[in-house]
Amino acid sequence: MIYDTQIGEIDLSKLTRLYAAALIEAGGEQAEMSLEWMDMSGDRVKLLEYVLVFDFTPPGSEERDKCVLSFQTKEELLDEMQKVVNFINDNTL
Repeated sequence: MIYDTQIGEIDLSKLTRLYAAALIEAGGEQAEMSLEWMDMSGDRVKLLEYVLVFDFTPPGSEERDKCVLSFQTKEELLDEMQKVVNFINDNTL
C-alpha cells in the first residue's frame, strides 16, 4: 500500500504507528511533544513545526525506523493525517 507524499512514496504495509506531534525547542534541545501537551504548555517552549510520524519500528526493536512529514500549521497536519486515514481505510476494505 503506497501513499504519495510531499517527500515521496511511503509504503504503509509495515506501518506500526501513525501519530501527530509538535516539534519543539526548549533549553537548546529539540523534542516531539503530543498535540495535547502543546495546547496546554505551548507558551513555555518554542514551536518549530508540526509533524506527522510514520513509524515502522517493529515491536521490541531498539532501532527506530520512521518517516516524518513536516507542516507549518496544525490544520495542515490534521488535514494530511485525515487523508492518510482515509487512504488506509479505502485500501483495506
